[in-house]
Amino acid sequence: MRVLVIGSGAREHALLLAASHDPAVTALACAPGNAGTAALAEQLGVDVADAAAVAELAKSWRADLVVIGPEVPLVAGAADAVRKAGIAVFGPSAAAARIEGSKAFAKDVMAAAKVPTARSEIVDNPAKLDDALGRFGPTWVVKDDGLAAGKGVVVTADRDAARAHAMKLLDGGHPVLLESFLDGPEVSLFCLVDGRTVVPLLPAQDFKRVGDGDTGPNTGGMGAYAPLPWAPAGLVDEIVRDIVQPVVDELAARDTPFSGLLYAGLALTSDGPQVVEFNCRFGDPETQVVLALLATPLARLLHATATGTLAEQPPLEWHPGSAVTVVIAADGYPGVPRPGDVITGAEAEGVLHAGTRRRDDGAVVSHGGRVLSVVGVGEDLDAARAQAYERVAKVHLAGSHHRTDIGLKAARGEITVPAASAEPGHG
Repeated sequence: MRVLVIGSGAREHALLLAASHDPAVTALACAPGNAGTAALAEQLGVDVADAAAVAELAKSWRADLVVIGPEVPLVAGAADAVRKAGIAVFGPSAAAARIEGSKAFAKDVMAAAKVPTARSEIVDNPAKLDDALGRFGPTWVVKDDGLAAGKGVVVTADRDAARAHAMKLLDGGHPVLLESFLDGPEVSLFCLVDGRTVVPLLPAQDFKRVGDGDTGPNTGGMGAYAPLPWAPAGLVDEIVRDIVQPVVDELAARDTPFSGLLYAGLALTSDGPQVVEFNCRFGDPETQVVLALLATPLARLLHATATGTLAEQPPLEWHPGSAVTVVIAADGYPGVPRPGDVITGAEAEGVLHAGTRRRDDGAVVSHGGRVLSVVGVGEDLDAARAQAYERVAKVHLAGSHHRTDIGLKAARGEITVPAASAEPGHG
């Protein structure tokens, strides 16, 4: 099987690494890739936002399976173009990708499917903003209604800060989504979906804030761990039954069946699991830990998803233990990152590349905000954390920063799920 992966981040590096261990894979390519993916796959050039170009590349490279990593090409219709070319593709249609591309669409689907989620309101006119803000709080959740790579969200107890972010979005021509704040720890659950059948992967938790102790602005994700030692028994089955399957069925009923990876971001509130967001693709950095623990051959699984045969696959197999990934970010991130700094130690085991490129002289240099994802595995969370941070210590990038507390609270047993509330509508 010839597998072409579209994208250039650590998620794509993780997908390629897992696919390289699948005996069914005979050739791997990545477009456009990065300095790390070049060690695993043929590097090809493409504008990922150009759906026709992605399909043309898939044809010319004679791909048997195209795996589209990022959300931008999916929302732009790259999967549709590849399917039209007669090639199996892992990734939803543009119509189904609106579950991530438009939060208003996602809310409409969830309402129809009777899926629990935060109360929300769309504001597209500055004159209506203050009244709307008055209907939320004292913790405000302000989101960009479109794609924002995880950075269009502000969660704050400061009404002025919430208003300022909303006005910035509105001034830029972006509708604003206000949401009620959901209490409880967050969970990321990836589900393979072939239109009808849902196969969940291991649950993970990621870390959005830039600083230790969940301080500072939101980022695209500074680290993750899996599985969740504190998760209640039966949690994954409950999420699939009450949240993911109803949304998949609703999309199918709308004649926009979802095929690919449906990512449910959830808060485990005192009213049970509630949806924070849906994404239409593998999440980054959670992919890096989930795939590190997957024992089932990946390419076969993604091909089954792309061809509607998930129900025929045997149960997934997992390696025992835990995985942790720590993101090393460039100086300046999540603001404007500084590019071009030389990285040493980036070729080591467990180091996945994201914002990197190789200079003409062979040096690997930073080329983005989140530069590397460093993965550790072990028999438990403590062991996985120890390996991840040992590996981080061997990487050098001037001015870089990373969080030191990825998975720490979970390892210490300090994460609790709120007890069920007696008051309907709490949270």
